[in-house]
Amino acid sequence: MAQHAAQSPRARTDDTRSERAASAGETVISVDGLTKQYGSDEAGVRAVDGVSFEIERGTIVGLLGPNGAGKTSTIKSMLGLIVPDAGTVSICGVDVDSDPARAHGHVGAMLEGDRNVYWRLTVRENLEYFAGLGGERPSKVRERHDELLERLGLLEWADTPVNELSKGMKQKVSLASTLARDVDVIFLDEPTLGLDVEASQDLHEELRRLAEQEDITIVLTSHNLDIIEAVSDRVIILNDGTVIADDDTTELVDLFETQSYRFVIEGTLSEALETRLRDAFEITCEQDGSQTAIECIGADSETLYGLMDQFQDAGVELADIASVDPDLEDVFLRVIDDGLGVRSNGDRRYETRDRRRTVSARTRLGRAP
Repeated sequence: MAQHAAQSPRARTDDTRSERAASAGETVISVDGLTKQYGSDEAGVRAVDGVSFEIERGTIVGLLGPNGAGKTSTIKSMLGLIVPDAGTVSICGVDVDSDPARAHGHVGAMLEGDRNVYWRLTVRENLEYFAGLGGERPSKVRERHDELLERLGLLEWADTPVNELSKGMKQKVSLASTLARDVDVIFLDEPTLGLDVEASQDLHEELRRLAEQEDITIVLTSHNLDIIEAVSDRVIILNDGTVIADDDTTELVDLFETQSYRFVIEGTLSEALETRLRDAFEITCEQDGSQTAIECIGADSETLYGLMDQFQDAGVELADIASVDPDLEDVFLRVIDDGLGVRSNGDRRYETRDRRRTVSARTRLGRAP
């Protein structure tokens, strides 16, 4: 079963509550020099290699990376589920390694998997159980639980055993159980798994509400980059165990914004025309049913008209032409594929295989360099 990180079953202490008040407006999560290697010989794998970053209260951060990038090891180290070889993690000023119970008092987590909650218990019993792990009495949090269940569309099924619910509803119960007690930070791994479009949109709104109205810090991982782009304030991208990009979500997308055009033609391109286009322009071609879509990246007006001349000379009629704006998926693929590195402290320098560029950026308060 994926774990809901929790402190020992006793009431949250006054010290923990004071830590929360003291950390308002300050750094809530601090990761410094985190390193984790599996295996000690030459065949060993360094899954996390000197990862450092800080996250402020009330911020939603998307933690991204391809498979094997070190995301899971980083998150498990932050939750105290594995012990790193080097580096430190603190949550609300509490060192996770030296005082895990106190650190867990600030944290809720929903990790990927089908069994985040107890299926034989009802929806409400799950919330009461996980609240109890944090030392909160069910009678004192019932009103809060009812409000939470209503926001997530679960109130009607509050007394229904979880095993009678659909997969999407079970996912909602997992999220509700993560929020069943008073926490400062929540970790969510693939939270939209099994949710339909409407339920996903409801989740987007709930995550923004938690951050903006309750000052909860959210660390979000997902292969669905739409939710990351829709709700996150900031994106951290890992690759080969290191941080290769760290910036505001909108600024990261804007950094890679280039004018691109998408041409659609009926049928397919001839091999000769496709070869000429690829030799002269940076394009991608994709067959879409009876049509072919040709996208040209980084096209200025001269390039645009040059492409149109090529189509005209070949007697190819355009069915459609449109400008294309980049999204987070485009940025993610370029960062990973081209080996870019992006930071938002001071100047951001990123490097591709064939070019270098420096872009001035707003320095984030409290961001690790």
